[in-house]
Amino acid sequence: MSSSSTITIRVPAKLKRRLDTLAKRNKRSKSLLAVDAVEQYVAELERQEAILEKADAEIAAGKSVPHADVRRWLLSWGGAKELPPPSCK
Repeated sequence: MSSSSTITIRVPAKLKRRLDTLAKRNKRSKSLLAVDAVEQYVAELERQEAILEKADAEIAAGKSVPHADVRRWLLSWGGAKELPPPSCK
């Protein structure tokens, strides 16, 4: 059995009206829609933090590609002499 907890948030009146409309249209509670939205938002923030932590660890380990190399590679796209992707140095 999962437990739940109550939080209170203040939202602009226009957003509340939009949530009311969606809840009625989808025959779901406002609470369920709000929980779904918060869950998705939190999951996305966690995903972004994990990506940044991994990137920070790779940079600390010396795994990086100089900006100039990436720029040169990107500018070659679509040209007659497209360069291969640069490697970490």
